[in-house]
Order: sequence, then structure tokens, then C-alpha cells
Amino acid sequence: MRVAVLGAGAWGTALAIALARKHEVRLWGRDAAQLASIAGTRTNSKYLAGVALDASIHVTAILAEAIGDAELALIVTSTGGLAATVSSVLETAARSSPDSLPLVWACKGFNKSTGQLPHEIIVALVPAGTRYGALSGPSFADEVAHGLPCALTLASNDFAFANATAAALNGGALRVYSSADLIGVELGGALKNVMAIAAGISDGMQLGLNARAALITRGLAEMVRLGVAMGGKPETFMGLTGVGDLILTATGSLSRNRKVGMLLAQGKSLDSILSELGHVAEGVNSAASTLALAHRHRVGMPITEAVNAVLFAQADPRDAVKALLAREAKAE
Repeated sequence: MRVAVLGAGAWGTALAIALARKHEVRLWGRDAAQLASIAGTRTNSKYLAGVALDASIHVTAILAEAIGDAELALIVTSTGGLAATVSSVLETAARSSPDSLPLVWACKGFNKSTGQLPHEIIVALVPAGTRYGALSGPSFADEVAHGLPCALTLASNDFAFANATAAALNGGALRVYSSADLIGVELGGALKNVMAIAAGISDGMQLGLNARAALITRGLAEMVRLGVAMGGKPETFMGLTGVGDLILTATGSLSRNRKVGMLLAQGKSLDSILSELGHVAEGVNSAASTLALAHRHRVGMPITEAVNAVLFAQADPRDAVKALLAREAKAE
């Protein structure tokens, strides 16, 4: 399959490397200087240093060259950059082909200003009949780039498309499952980042493994409640894009969202933390949207409320933890 990977950050580069073992891959990004550097050195020193790109991966800053006769566009930008990228793809593809190019996105979270999930952004842009889906699951870019085993889920409202595309992308160390629960898969990928910040706060305060396990478990309960209220399937949250991604992001040393929580527990300001990270931590952008959805659907999400208080209301993490511990006991 000819795959255009659109987005040359860590995750986009890692997926390009993994998919190039089986497919014809073109890697595109908006920063022409960065792409020229990647093409020349065969490494993404800015986002994924130390991992070489196979010589077969065509690196370009020209979108028409990337999507050309591609059979699939895999969009690996931040959620905030999704709409602009899709609009550019549609405009460019329209000049060369009347057929709709299938789209798959690998971003997680909500649009910061509208609160939309990725598929809601896509639906408002693409022509009727366009095949599309979300690729999500527990995955650190560095491990995928190094060829370590990873399992993901490709979800679409068109299950035939999800099944066929998952089968095509599946191979080697990259295992890809299919799902028809697009809402559940997207919500799992968004909500787990908020819970990972909570787990990071707990770890940063050295509250212990028991506390972390409790936060992960009760955080998953919050995710399921909101997901079902919004039309997702509860079993989706028991899979890769729910509990699987939550465990990885809440416990892994490579997790940016967990690191945000740990640094907040150390008393650092959010602005300084984000500046220090140098990468997007989607949980920060997702926290407010998650809480707004919880209120809209009348779903109780106390951990989400505590994370929002620490992130945006300058609440002391210790006070937030005390408030959670002081909640009235009830049946699980």
C-alpha cells in the first residue's frame, strides 16, 4: 500500500518507520527546513533522535508529492492541527484525482476551542462518501520506531473499511485490530491523558503504588461513564484504546501527561512545565473539554474536576488529593 504519513513529529516519524517495513511510505511535514534535515541525515533529530529512517521512506515538504497516488493518508498531527491539514489534503487531492482519498488520523484529544473530537472535525470537512477512521492505542513513539511490539486499534463507522485497512497495516511488530466504535475509541484516547496527569500528581507526591492503582481504576470508571453517555460501547474501554492506553500513559516513564502531573506536584507552574516539555501534552488541552462534556451529560467525574482545579484554578495538588479522599464512601 502507498501510505502518505502527514506529520513529522515523533509519532508520525515512528509510524513512517514502522510502516515502511511493509509499505511504500512518504513522510510529509510543514517545516521545510526540518524535512530537508530529515531527508539529508535520515533521522528526525528534533523529535526522535537516534533512530534512522529507512532509505525507502520518501521525505518531502511538498504535500502534492506526498499524497500523489497515495492509497491512504495517515494524519499524525496534533488535534489542533487536524482541520488545517485535512483542508490542505482535500484541496491538493482535488487537483489530481476526483476520488476521495481515504483518511486515517492518529491524534488523540479534543479541539481546544470547540471541544470537538477528531471525527467531528473530519465530518464537517470531507465530502460525503469519504472513508475515514481513527488509529489509536497504547503506543510510545520511541518504542515503535525501534521495532518493539505494539498493538493498536483502527476504528471507523464503516467497519468494512476499518477491517480492511487494519489488515493492510497489520504486520511485523505492529499489530492492528479493527473496531466499529469510533466514538469509544476516540474518547478512550482523549480521556486517558487526563487520568495520566492525575496519576502523575500522585506519583509526584509519592503517594505510593496503591494510590496510583486506585486512581487508574477509578479514572477508568469515569472514562466508561462518560463514554457510554456519549454513545460509546463499554467493552471498548476494556480494550487497547481504553484500559490499555490508560495503563501505559499513567505508568510509563515516557508519558508526557504523567510528567506534567509529576511536575505540578513539585510546585512548578503549568506554563513552565509546558515550556520544559517542548512537546504537546494532550491531557492539558483535553481536561477542560472533558469536564465540560461531563457537565453536559450529567456524569460525575471527580478526578477530572480535581485535575482541572490544579491545572487552571491554581489549586494545590495536596488539597485536591485531600478533597478526593474526603469524598463520601459508596458502592463501587
